[in-house]
Amino acid sequence: MVFKRRTPRTWLQFIAEGFWPRGGWNRAFYYVVHRLRRLPDPPHRIARGIAAGVFVCFTPFFGFHFLLAAILAFIMQGNILAALMATFVGNPLTFPFIAAISLEVGSWILDHHATVPIHRVFGAFSQASQEIWHNLQSVFNDDLAHWDRLQRFWYTVFLPYIVGGIIPGIIFGTISYALALPAVKAYQARRVKKLRERYEKRRIAMARAGAAKSGSAPAE
Repeated sequence: MVFKRRTPRTWLQFIAEGFWPRGGWNRAFYYVVHRLRRLPDPPHRIARGIAAGVFVCFTPFFGFHFLLAAILAFIMQGNILAALMATFVGNPLTFPFIAAISLEVGSWILDHHATVPIHRVFGAFSQASQEIWHNLQSVFNDDLAHWDRLQRFWYTVFLPYIVGGIIPGIIFGTISYALALPAVKAYQARRVKKLRERYEKRRIAMARAGAAKSGSAPAE
């Protein structure tokens, strides 16, 4: 198959590269920035897509960030590919900080005091996913469904996270838009200028070659 790895990655390698990509985070960051700047779309659409992707990183819908980023970018009339690539902001290194900010803000807004400590948040998401799967399976077997644990998860983790993620998501999304718009404009203008200069040099070279060829041709 085209573009398929010769040696497939193991699950351990896949998880390890999630925390530390091959070549390091610095290289991965600049690669994403380079790809964003070269997208064939107006700067304002690319910047809107980036803002949408960054905002989605502050939502607790893990596993659906790509889908939500694409939907939000479509609603905002932004570049969908830019939104998908901007979800790179949410990664194993930044999610603990994003979760801490979102939960603190959400607990403050909702005036909640019984929240899960930050080091247990992602474990709580894993347990809630297992609980949902167990409850779905219980429809087809004799096991009992346990919804009380999910209610506690909703009250102590999910609701504060989703409410508290709105404000920082808007703030960081707006900041990313403000930074991306002039950067993409400058890059596209510089790229257009280089393409024009390259075209002009090629046109002059072809004109000179044509003149030299016609000058060396025997007169009829």
